[in-house]
Amino acid sequence: MAILTVRLTADEERLLSKRSRGAGMKKATFVRQLIREEPFVTGADVVKDAQRRMGDLRLQVSRK
Repeated sequence: MAILTVRLTADEERLLSKRSRGAGMKKATFVRQLIREEPFVTGADVVKDAQRRMGDLRLQVSRK
């Protein structure tokens, strides 16, 4: 298996930690998931992704 080394700033490291905790997984697992995601090529890809995430409580809009 290949090893990927990435240099992150302190802010990027903090953001990665926060997002991986929110997803309920370790940082390495979260990065692997991001690498495997399919990129958006067309607007239809965005709509398909949005429909898949409908009802995801992490994506709710809250009023302040």
